[in-house]
Formats: sequence, structure tokens, C-alpha cells
Amino acid sequence: MTTSIAIVEDNKGLAMGLRKIVESIPEHKCAGIWHTGEEALLKIPPFSPDVVLMDIDLPGISGIEVTRLLKQQMPKLQVIMVTVYRDLDKIFEALKAGACGYLLKRATPEEVRSAISEVRQGGAPMSSEIARRVVEAFYQPQKTDDTVRLSKREKEVLEFLMQGLANKEIADRLTLSTETVRVHLRHIYEKLHVRSRTEAAMKYRENKDRLPTG
Repeated sequence: MTTSIAIVEDNKGLAMGLRKIVESIPEHKCAGIWHTGEEALLKIPPFSPDVVLMDIDLPGISGIEVTRLLKQQMPKLQVIMVTVYRDLDKIFEALKAGACGYLLKRATPEEVRSAISEVRQGGAPMSSEIARRVVEAFYQPQKTDDTVRLSKREKEVLEFLMQGLANKEIADRLTLSTETVRVHLRHIYEKLHVRSRTEAAMKYRENKDRLPTG
């Protein structure tokens, strides 16, 4: 059977390069190329591709959020995130949103073909660093100090953080500046004793019912 692959990438040159690689694989076809998340959400479901090569940093809605929304509609869809560099937090958030692996944009054609083959066989192409983060996600989180009090706004920021939204997207949702969101995140990190977006989201998810608002 033919494997259908969709490409969501705002860089048109890279998108065409990925298309050539996909079409060089026997019994594989490109279902289409879309350059924004909004377009992908509208066009991908009717095409019902097997795999999506998803740019993690799209203009407008992020590739992470697009992945989350597509997986709600198409649970069997296999999404491989495509990123410029190993941003561990973003990649891990994408995996939590439903992605099954990732590729660097500088990947060779053989690495792209290998990643597609791996996900079709039930695998998850990712580096050892990301695999370690996945394992760490199963650790029992430390109990949060009962004296920690988050503001209503900080809790709103954390809710969007758990959805994988970028700072700009959070700012747009809350009608704030991106810098204000950064300030809130800094305060959140200090209060929860964490060092990253992923740690903050995980700790809040596990403890939010016990965290008072103050």
C-alpha cells in the first residue's frame, strides 16, 4: 500500500526538498504541502495522510498546537516534528502533544527516509537526550510546598503552557505583551523551583489542585 505523507513547512525551499525526498521512496507519495498551521488544520484531515512532517516553529499557530489538534481529530496520524536545532523543551512538548519523533532540518535524505520508515514500523525517531526526558516524565514528582501561592494570571499562563503554546501565543490569548509573559514565567519558575517550561508544566499538572491562588 502507498504511504501518504503531508508536509507542513513555512520555508518553501525546504518544503520542496522534503517533497523530493518523500517522492523518491518507493510506494510513498506527498499528499500536499502547507505553509501555515491554520492551513494545515483545514486541509490535512480531508486528505487523511499516514504521516505528517511538521515544522515545529510555524508562523501563527505553532506546530506543537497543530499536532495536538490534528491528533484529536486523527488519533492514528503519525507526526514527525522538523526543527532547526535540538530545543529539548519544545521537542518534548511536541511529543506530549502527540508527535512520535523528530528530525533536524539539516537531516540528510537518508535520515529523513529512515525516520519515516521507523515511524511506519511503530518506532519513534529521537535522540538519546529526548528519550531520557520521556523517561524522566514518569518519575514521581516531588510534592510542592504548601506555602507556594500562584497568582490567577500565573495559573492562566501555566494552563496554556501545558497546551504547548509559545510565549507569543500565550501573550495573544491573554492580551499581554510577550515580555510580560516572560516575567510571569520567571516568577513561576522561582515559585515552583523549576528551570524549564517542561518542568513547570509537569509540576503544575501534578499539583494544580493543591496549589492555592494568592
